[in-house]
Amino acid sequence: MSDSPEISDFLLETRNSPEAHRRNYAEAQRQHDRVLKAALHVFDLHQLAEAQREIEEAEKQRRQRVAEEAKRIEKERQAKAKHLEDEARLAAQKAAPIPKPVVTVPLQAPLSTQSSTTSGPQEEPEKDQSRVKLSEAQPTPNPGNPLSKDKIPQANGETLSPFGTPSLSAPKLPPTKQPSTALLGNGTAIVAAPEKTPATLLSVAADASTPTIASSAAHPELQRHITIHKNLKELRKYMTQQAATNPALKNRMCDMRRDIRKSFGQLTSGGLRENKVQVTRIIATLAAGLKEVPSELMDPTQFLLAPREPLEGALQNEEKLPSLYLYLFNVFSKAAISQFVNESSADTRTADAIGQVVVKVYSETGLLWRGKSMIDMLVAKYRVVCPVLFGVRGNDRMERGRAAVGWRKEDGRWIPEQLHVDRMTGLGAGFAAMTLRDFTRVKRESPWPPTAYWTALAQIVNTRPEEMSDTQCCVLKSMIADNESRFLGFYGNAGLAALRCALIDFPARIQRSSAASETLKVLAKTVSVKTGLDLENI
Repeated sequence: MSDSPEISDFLLETRNSPEAHRRNYAEAQRQHDRVLKAALHVFDLHQLAEAQREIEEAEKQRRQRVAEEAKRIEKERQAKAKHLEDEARLAAQKAAPIPKPVVTVPLQAPLSTQSSTTSGPQEEPEKDQSRVKLSEAQPTPNPGNPLSKDKIPQANGETLSPFGTPSLSAPKLPPTKQPSTALLGNGTAIVAAPEKTPATLLSVAADASTPTIASSAAHPELQRHITIHKNLKELRKYMTQQAATNPALKNRMCDMRRDIRKSFGQLTSGGLRENKVQVTRIIATLAAGLKEVPSELMDPTQFLLAPREPLEGALQNEEKLPSLYLYLFNVFSKAAISQFVNESSADTRTADAIGQVVVKVYSETGLLWRGKSMIDMLVAKYRVVCPVLFGVRGNDRMERGRAAVGWRKEDGRWIPEQLHVDRMTGLGAGFAAMTLRDFTRVKRESPWPPTAYWTALAQIVNTRPEEMSDTQCCVLKSMIADNESRFLGFYGNAGLAALRCALIDFPARIQRSSAASETLKVLAKTVSVKTGLDLENI
């Protein structure tokens, strides 16, 4: 039965009674609820219609992108096929000369400076074979001079190798004999240095039987890095044994380890001034492990690349050092690498602040042993996590190749490709942040000088086309991005030529283009815009 009043009820004197008002209010509330429910229903229908429209629009755009991408790929395939056909047709039109005996040059042997007397194809090999390689021998870094805009010095009317220019202040070379050229069996061009030319910067290709290591015979320290890494693992076990019998050492050791890791986690963007508290805490912790907290003594040479003789005036000249001190440096090295991987992989600009802290701590006078730093520990760890910086090569599409280039496994399975790329990006940026540091304004020496950067760049760029990998491209990009100005500040014109070799010539020689190689081409344009230097035409 409805509570609505009849029309006649409005004529009664009780129409203004509380009961009448209650009935009117109840009716108005019911009417309001009906209107609200209807409005909400209409609104829901509108939202569903809008969502459906957005989904249809997104699907339409996706189909358009897929169609455009398919057209682009098809055009590129047709253009490449046409280019190959044109090259084959031009090659067929040329008269094939009588093949000459191949002149072989033994690896690691001195090259003759006499001009080659052979004719035919050996006199003028193809451009990609005759390109002079970027050598591991470095020009002298010269951070004090700005980059000159002059062209690369020339001799006898011919442009010298860009990597034969030691620095901007190098004197003009006298006319010399032109270098002779010989071909190895694998087609790699070897150019002999002219007579009386200083700082020969030409390297010999590695033997084809060892494709994963670049010039392993010339770099015996690669195996030493692995040995140091194993010794560091044994050091951790040794410290655990000490802590089991020495509760005081165990408590302090755990606190010190946490302090170092905590300090790294608190680093902020900026310079040493912004991170002064964290740096001071890390140095104090390492100094306490050296002098305050007792621990067993150990020979530190088992964690170094080469033995050291006592240095007059050095603060630490002892034959052995406290094992806790060495262990804390191991913790410091591991924390630095973790910070590069976790922070700099997402934003490479954060690597600069971390790199400053690392070189500051390693170069601290009170923490040196016999006048030199203990950075060999960090170098050995870097060799394991990012081998391509040390000339190791491998096909990252194969099991063995992935293991060679530092592709990590978790639970027995390879980590996803994007995670691997992020790791290599952070490690490459961190390597540049540590090695490209200017120590000319301070009395200390750089623990990891810019020559290490040049060597790593040369070892990657000198890779033969069949051995190139996406991992190399990722590391190379992160090494150069945002660091080109500092690199040019050290090496001047030689550095400019090296950038061209890394960003123009290297990706052009890659047999199969990929997203990683394309990023190098994009970076080349970015560097040209930022610096005003046309890398393609230098």
